[in-house]
Amino acid sequence: MLSTQDNETLTRVGPGTPMGELFRRFWLPALLSAEIGERDGAPVRLRLLCEDLVAFRDTEGRVGIVDAYCAHRRAGLFFGRNEDCGLRCVYHGWKFDVNGQCVEMPSEPHENPQTHNVRIKAYLTAERNGVVWVYMGPRESVPALPDFEWSRLPERQHTATKRLQSCNWAQAVEGGIDSSHISFLHSRTESAAGTPGNRYHASDRHPVFEVSDAGHGLVIAARRHAEPGTYYWRVTQFLLPCYTMIPPVGNFAESSQEPYDGHAWVPIDDETTWTWSFSASPARAYRDEEIAFRGGREGFWGPVDEGYQPLLHRSNDYRIDRARQRTSNFTGIEGIPNQDAAVQESMGPIVDRSQERLGASDRGIVRFRRLMLGLARDLSQGQVPACANDGARYNVRPASMLLPQDIPVLDGAAALLRGAPAQAS
Repeated sequence: MLSTQDNETLTRVGPGTPMGELFRRFWLPALLSAEIGERDGAPVRLRLLCEDLVAFRDTEGRVGIVDAYCAHRRAGLFFGRNEDCGLRCVYHGWKFDVNGQCVEMPSEPHENPQTHNVRIKAYLTAERNGVVWVYMGPRESVPALPDFEWSRLPERQHTATKRLQSCNWAQAVEGGIDSSHISFLHSRTESAAGTPGNRYHASDRHPVFEVSDAGHGLVIAARRHAEPGTYYWRVTQFLLPCYTMIPPVGNFAESSQEPYDGHAWVPIDDETTWTWSFSASPARAYRDEEIAFRGGREGFWGPVDEGYQPLLHRSNDYRIDRARQRTSNFTGIEGIPNQDAAVQESMGPIVDRSQERLGASDRGIVRFRRLMLGLARDLSQGQVPACANDGARYNVRPASMLLPQDIPVLDGAAALLRGAPAQAS
């Protein structure tokens, strides 16, 4: 459990809050490149870390993420004209470039000297592998972009998509690092068929956790009994400030070659989150059907509508099927992401952690909270997290494997947990 004060610190992300300031020291995924694909196309509303913004791609292809409101009379720039390398407010014609600089004031006298002194808030952006990133922190200490393996793989070896989640970012992350719930929430009641991993999840429902500090955040290993003399390990990565990597399930001996998935849990505000889903296939190109499955609106992370709103949601009870719940599906809810969302959103927009009763299976969650609260306190005293300035620390993978019982997991998994080295440019 957390005190009410610590829970407030953990969950509030607006400007000036301890956690909000910590998030602002990192690059964050803001939107898919496809959402603003056209030069001089329509601007897109964007809300991140409790700030209202608009995004647009200008005539030269540059992406701007700026204040949602004009500096003149605070009219909404979403209705603006994206033209001639700037976003023009339709109220009085003031135009702003991707850096937030006012470049035209047609409603004012010609050569008005004020023009060059007027700016709106604008954030740094970068674009990689179909994702627009944003940095919302101080310009005097811009960090490195995180060097995720998926962000530099060839076109058909990665996917990215997102969906809205109606709860605070932290309870979403905590679901992502909790390897014990898969024995229940994502199980099927009729059998334990499928991969060996599924069988181990069913036969050993109380995994033992080992949590280790890492340069990027935490390494969270869950151990289950497998064949005599062996353990089945699932190793989840938590990467600052809001990323998780999901251990694959498959042929353990070749898991370094298997596709794997990860998430970014990016706060829209204190009570809603963009759940980003990334996948990487280090060894081969995805087939068309795999790309649709991993990255499409109707695929594994869906179904979602054109605005990436889930079609299974709280208002329709996630289309729970009680008959299936009795006979085959532990929850009666279709799809792992929808099962996760149902329980995480059922806690309320911000769960009251002072009312929790934690157990041994929550060791990773306890360490996550302690880490984030400590880093927020350190930043308030001027200490910036080291990994914010070292993108190479993000070049890691999750892993699942069988190991002899006398082999420490971080020794046995070492080769599997490293991403492929970046190629020299």
